[in-house]
Amino acid sequence: MGKTIVHAGGPGTGQAAKICNNMILGASMIVVSEAFLLAEKLGLDAQRLFDIASKSSGQCWSMTSYCPVPGPVPTSPANRDYQAGFTAAMMLKDLKLAQSAARATRATTPLGAGAAAVYERFVESDDGSVDFPGSFATCAALEKSAGRRASGRSAS
Repeated sequence: MGKTIVHAGGPGTGQAAKICNNMILGASMIVVSEAFLLAEKLGLDAQRLFDIASKSSGQCWSMTSYCPVPGPVPTSPANRDYQAGFTAAMMLKDLKLAQSAARATRATTPLGAGAAAVYERFVESDDGSVDFPGSFATCAALEKSAGRRASGRSAS
């Protein structure tokens, strides 16, 4: 649980803060995962990327506290086989709540919608009971599957 208590305002604003914060977190975890996958393909070691990006403009909580790849952050779920703390299914629930709120208020949130779609695939194709940084493995699997389809090989 968080250590800081902030009064968000009137009724419902605490829930609004929670789903907005988790929309940021869900989307940033996906982008951090994609960056580590790209770095691997470019021949950049995960620890080196972490050492650079965690102290540069790419620094964010998803990288420095919950890094989705094993190694750089010893306390990250990635180093515990993604044992659940905040599950992927819980992240998906909050992303769906955020998208429902966006529709209700006519807010445009294409990255939030994209994050919800990635977690939906992750929860459906894998185990939604693992911690949400496990989406890194799903990003890798989706990339591998897309590569097989593009080369004419079966995705199975």
